[in-house]
Amino acid sequence: MARRGVVPSSSGCLPSLHSVSVKRGTESGLRFGGDSPNQRSSSPCLAFEPPLASVEGTVYTLEREAYKAPAAGRSNPAPNSGGRNCLKAPSHLDWVSFASSMKYDILLKGGTVIDAAQGLNARRDVAIADGTIAAIEPDIPKDSAAHTVFVKHKFVTPGLVDIHTHVYHSVTTWGINADAVCPTAGTTTVVDAGSPSWVTFPGFREFIAKPAQTEILTYIHISGIGLIYGPVGEMHELTYANPGRVAETLQKHRDITVGVKVRQGKMQVGDNGVEPLKLAIQAAEEADTPVMCHIGSGVPLPEILGLLRPGDVLTHCFQGNGDNIVDEKGRVIPEAWQAREDGVIFDVGHGGGSFRYEIAQRAMEQGFISDVISTDLHTGNINGPVYDLPTTLSKMMHLGLSLEEVIEKGTLSAAKAIRREEQLGHLKIGTVADVAVFELLEGEFAFFDSHGTKFIGDKKLNAVLTLREGKL
Repeated sequence: MARRGVVPSSSGCLPSLHSVSVKRGTESGLRFGGDSPNQRSSSPCLAFEPPLASVEGTVYTLEREAYKAPAAGRSNPAPNSGGRNCLKAPSHLDWVSFASSMKYDILLKGGTVIDAAQGLNARRDVAIADGTIAAIEPDIPKDSAAHTVFVKHKFVTPGLVDIHTHVYHSVTTWGINADAVCPTAGTTTVVDAGSPSWVTFPGFREFIAKPAQTEILTYIHISGIGLIYGPVGEMHELTYANPGRVAETLQKHRDITVGVKVRQGKMQVGDNGVEPLKLAIQAAEEADTPVMCHIGSGVPLPEILGLLRPGDVLTHCFQGNGDNIVDEKGRVIPEAWQAREDGVIFDVGHGGGSFRYEIAQRAMEQGFISDVISTDLHTGNINGPVYDLPTTLSKMMHLGLSLEEVIEKGTLSAAKAIRREEQLGHLKIGTVADVAVFELLEGEFAFFDSHGTKFIGDKKLNAVLTLREGKL
């Protein structure tokens, strides 16, 4: 009977599972290409699995085909298009049994671990057993694990946590399938930013979050409409809001809900000003959760900032549609500085219309840096300019942040913003093995903001392997 083997995807990230059979010491277990629905192109990656035995040890090397950076004048390449990553095994597979001595299921060997929670930026081996982080040490013997992957010259990090996405696919206007993009992007947890309302949440839980490979959490929208039809303002009528039912939903489903979402642009609220935000705060206080507040033109930002509480999240902090965090002279407004001092969390939330390069540049030159980096990934930007979280992290590196800083803002800081820092955003021993492996490409990379502004970066973060709950 065939067992389950792993087939690296064309981007080299989360391998898809296939049933294959192999014979000991032969190449009958090799298959080239693959038919995973998540693959974006075919590439000669290796499919393999150990022969049937009690326990087998295998060693893989993460290798890469040649990469050519696009010309500076060309458009931004698709994510993970910088060459192909494959797990390579010898042409003649020598399966070695370590049945009595193996302590670990998977060993990531030779990489540089970046983990802000533990103050780590050093060469370490990472061992995984039973879906959890089992050991992080300078040198763990390769024969102590059933599967060893050499990740020399790569960066091993906690799985990325994207706190602003829209993944209620097939139901809402902007919903994407999280499992079609996250496993190839080093992203192990996403938070839907208010696609479901208290009315539509049961379907979200049953048909989106429950069957997903990616961990999916969500904000509950203050409007009973949620984002079923996003282009129509969901809070033009205040009667759409029911703070009590929103709070009740949050209280009953704390395992996958993280707070209340409200959108505060004139397009979303009409002439209601900050009243929807007040209703969202009412629900959040009853349920003891934060609010995530979308900002846009038409509602004065100082009024919004004056209402937000410590721990609330202001998303789209670098939007450039009006009512921005910088004034007409390019200075960060005093209310933004005060809100930061008071504990309001500022999130990038790139999106298809909510990240202006000039606004981010001016704010960051003054030392106003976002606390969290997220994508606002949805159907309108998944094919550009957002693509995925590593691309957004790369843009922020171009704006002056270090690799360590962007990883922290996409892992630990993101987990703190949704009050999940005990479980997510780090590689502490005994916690769930959500792990990403990245390479840092160098060259010329064309990036775009949400308004078509092009800027050229010299570094690009590219995911090469993703483990969710310790599974390849």
